Amino acid sequence: MSTSIVLFTNPWSRGRMARWMLEETGLPYHVELLDYGTSMKDPSYTQLNPMGKVPSILHGDTVVTEVAAICTYLADLVPEKELAPPVDTPERGSYYRWLFFGAGPLEAAVTAKSLGLLAPIERRTSAGYGTYDDVMNTLEGATRHAVTQGGGYLVGGRFTAADRFRGAPRNWGLQFNPIERRAAVEVYVGPIVPRQACLLSNALDDADGVRMKAAAAPEEE
Repeated sequence: MSTSIVLFTNPWSRGRMARWMLEETGLPYHVELLDYGTSMKDPSYTQLNPMGKVPSILHGDTVVTEVAAICTYLADLVPEKELAPPVDTPERGSYYRWLFFGAGPLEAAVTAKSLGLLAPIERRTSAGYGTYDDVMNTLEGATRHAVTQGGGYLVGGRFTAADRFRGAPRNWGLQFNPIERRAAVEVYVGPIVPRQACLLSNALDDADGVRMKAAAAPEEE
């Protein structure tokens, strides 16, 4: 593929998930690092993503925002990598299901819990995620099934973008403790997080974080 992908990101953001996916694909890309509140809100970037948030990717004339959309888009660029089930298979529906379960109920519930804004039980029908326990029980059930009957993966008995999307938020979430540790989730994620692409993308993001921090530090007199 001749057109390089541009990843707009910040090393302390959900952009880590997009970079992991890029490393899984093996596609050529380069990174544009953006600061919160400054370059993320600059018109040169908001014309691509009016939300002024990261990550976003630019592939030729195509702009893709939102982590789940980015992962889905990238997986379909490299069918030979089998990061997504073929469109004409039953597994494709399950693949979409778990990708967007992560982007919808899981993301909303974990964020609400971390901010102390979970919907009260009497208003659970108004929340897209229902209750936090509903979400976590669903996640636990899916990962238990993956381990016991799915060869360790959510869909089709092999690693797909759905597993990458499930593994990264869980790993990120545990750092800030909004997701309690559940045995089935721990067993499922164990072999996924140490994947070579994950380790490499984390190392690259960590190095970018160090450079950004150093650049932002005031010079000593």
